[in-house]
Amino acid sequence: MPVRVSEFSWQQTPATVFLSLPLRGVCVRDADVFCGEIYLKVNFPPFLFEVFLYAPIDDEKSKAKIGNDVILFTLCKKEPVLWESLSMPSVDKEMMQKIREKSILQAQDKAKEITEAKAVAKREDQRYALGMMMKIEEEERKKIEDMKENERKKATRELEAWRECQRKADGQKRAQRRERPPQGKQAEETKALKPQGLPQKARPTHLPTRGRNWENIFSEKLKEDRVPAPRTAGSIQISFTPRVFPTALRESQVAEEEEWLHKQAEARRAMSTDLPEFFDLKEEEKNSDWLKDKGNKLFATENYLAAVDAYNLAIRLNCKIPLLYLNRAACHLKLKNLHKAIEDSSKALELLTPPVADNAKARIKAHIRRGTAFCRLELYVEGLQDYEAALKIDPANTVVQNDAEKIRNIIQGTILRSHE
Repeated sequence: MPVRVSEFSWQQTPATVFLSLPLRGVCVRDADVFCGEIYLKVNFPPFLFEVFLYAPIDDEKSKAKIGNDVILFTLCKKEPVLWESLSMPSVDKEMMQKIREKSILQAQDKAKEITEAKAVAKREDQRYALGMMMKIEEEERKKIEDMKENERKKATRELEAWRECQRKADGQKRAQRRERPPQGKQAEETKALKPQGLPQKARPTHLPTRGRNWENIFSEKLKEDRVPAPRTAGSIQISFTPRVFPTALRESQVAEEEEWLHKQAEARRAMSTDLPEFFDLKEEEKNSDWLKDKGNKLFATENYLAAVDAYNLAIRLNCKIPLLYLNRAACHLKLKNLHKAIEDSSKALELLTPPVADNAKARIKAHIRRGTAFCRLELYVEGLQDYEAALKIDPANTVVQNDAEKIRNIIQGTILRSHE
């Protein structure tokens, strides 16, 4: 039988109810919270707390924070009125059972609606993404075909112009050879072969034939001179240095390290410079590493907006490099764009997998930057979780330990003020 908890404290305003419930040293992960319109239950074995609320609340807007052995509920009333008590004045067992069953059915129906809505939204997003991808591919294919057709037409025009020049040059050379009189031995042979006393029309016609043969030999010689000699074949020897892992053999993470290196190599190759918007960029501006260094320099000079622009372009070129999201999160923290800082830190943590020693520092920075953004949004419990995750990676980091202790004190002070 569970032990029912009767020790709790609550306060109210016309619109909100604040309820503080002690956990009695129970682990946070073991606490199961269920909230309906008029029914609230917290199960943390062997303890059980349930209350049938005096009036309906908005369970979607209501919140619960768990930390320092206390659960703090913020319940938003549907009607702004002060309650006489936290629970209903008189509830029998049969009515309790009906309220429980009704609350569970309502929660199941709401969860089903949310799941169906998410599925519909996901299908719509996939359909839209597929349509946009097909449109982009069609535009790219059409653009490539147009470029090929233009290049083919240009090459055809150049070839026709070259042939026309060659025909004109050959015609001029033939005309010059016909007009040039024979000289030396060729002239003596012509005289010896020429019959005496014959009219001009009866002269032999083998000399022009001999001239044409000489012309053909000369043109073949020119063609041979234009063709370059084939290159000599060769071979290149490549040797790869073995990868030395930083972890000891008894704690070896060879499979995880290999997977991480493979992901990094794939990310380096995943460039998108063939998109139309990148055609006008310079060569160095198409390099994500160059853009990352440029963003780091701008960040060092406190030009955070320009640094964000550099990281944005680098991410559009290559969206698989976690350090780009990590550096952009630091810029958003400086610019007080806290939600964007949380998104970029979370994306960096998604890409920093599997967790190995080579990416430990980057994971620590991602947790600290996301935790800082949570704390500035006054979500101290979520921020403390990120700082504790960073301490699991580097337990000896005194700076992170001090910051985590400050957050715990803030959470404790908030809970104490709510008791007062």
